[in-house]
Amino acid sequence: MTDDAERASVRVLLADDEPLIVAGLRTVLQAAPGIRVVAEAGDGRAAVDAALRHRVDVALLDISMPALDGLGALEELQRRAPGVRAVMLTAFGAEPNVLRALQAGAAGFLLKNCTPQELVAAVRAAHGGDAYLSPPVTRLLLGRVTPQAARRRREAAELLARLTAREADVVRLVAEGLSNAEIAGRLRMSELSIKTYVSRALGKLDCANRVQVALLVRDASSGGLG
Repeated sequence: MTDDAERASVRVLLADDEPLIVAGLRTVLQAAPGIRVVAEAGDGRAAVDAALRHRVDVALLDISMPALDGLGALEELQRRAPGVRAVMLTAFGAEPNVLRALQAGAAGFLLKNCTPQELVAAVRAAHGGDAYLSPPVTRLLLGRVTPQAARRRREAAELLARLTAREADVVRLVAEGLSNAEIAGRLRMSELSIKTYVSRALGKLDCANRVQVALLVRDASSGGLG
């Protein structure tokens, strides 16, 4: 690989305490154009150190690891290397883990039985500033019903009310999972303008990433942007 190609590649860290899982992830990602696995780790503490040392772009973090679990590693990376985009891996997708990961700033959540195409799509989405949730995880979140739903709906609606009309248009499309380029095409605006609107909206909504925006819009239901 040439120096220019190496710099252009998405630099990925794989963190999982199961060597067979790591080997499978590596095989899939190394075969994908523009993606390069530059580091591996068997526990959360080593994952944080490796992410910093190798200046990775995207970290794939297993939820359940020794020394420091994936959620702890995610939270530490958010403090020490906020530019690293983290995609969480799990064999079970339990709701508390999903919610904690997304609230902590994860850029995606994948089940370990995902397809190779999903894995590559998640890495590319995370690197591009978008987010990716495995369909089963999305269904889990959409089906979530708790006694706090009314309070969340009210709080989400109050946050969304801070947006201008154009910011609200952009946020609606972010919540649908569209990329900046797709939103630009839909609204007939430049991609640079869309990036600016997304950045402003994230600040006003106190959201760390697009996944949190989507959850906020979902919580608001028809009361937020409708």
